[in-house]
Amino acid sequence: MVKVKTGAAFIQKTLKNLTTSTGAVSVVHSTDLVLEAVVENLQVKHELFKTLDKFAPEHTVFASNTSSLPITEIANSTTRQDRFGGLHFFNPVPLMKLVEVIQTPMTSQTTFDALQDFCKALGKYPVSCKDSPGFIVNRLLVPYMMEVIRLHERGHGSKEDIDLAMRLGAGYPMGPFELLDYVGLDTCKFIIDDWHKMDPDNPLFASSPVLNKLVEEGKLGKKTGEGFYK
Repeated sequence: MVKVKTGAAFIQKTLKNLTTSTGAVSVVHSTDLVLEAVVENLQVKHELFKTLDKFAPEHTVFASNTSSLPITEIANSTTRQDRFGGLHFFNPVPLMKLVEVIQTPMTSQTTFDALQDFCKALGKYPVSCKDSPGFIVNRLLVPYMMEVIRLHERGHGSKEDIDLAMRLGAGYPMGPFELLDYVGLDTCKFIIDDWHKMDPDNPLFASSPVLNKLVEEGKLGKKTGEGFYK
């Protein structure tokens, strides 16, 4: 009973420190940091940052939580490339300690240091990343998941056996097909299609007929109730 009361008090205290708004422009006039986490669509991000750039103070640092899009490309929609970086948090954010901090060629050292300090103040562990496709984690993770799908397509193992093998043999908390369903098959397809456009000759970035078919059928994973698994 005491724990419940303590938890409720913590939530109430935390919520008093937060304000919300559906109008981004109305709240950026007094912010030190703007962290964007909208849909993984470059045009949508461009439109948002282009607007916010007009109203945010000169000193305000902009950051994107993108997991796959080039930070440089996003920053080009603003006039503050030196005050723009990437802050890629991992899902679920309250539990996952890692944050990838991305520095573009235009990101100033002052901005980069401020982003690192912000992550540490949250109790996270920041890692420094270059502005390359997928940064560190997804650059390794997405090709791994795509190769798993190709392995299954070639008949080398059932999705159940592959998941079991990677959980028990590699010590992963989730099998790759479970992870694909958790991330969202549409998100995985979007990432790999975008990387394929940037580097069409790279076999790691090749698409998958099985993945394409599931997305076309609207079977996107946990968000729709069915993906590789129901």
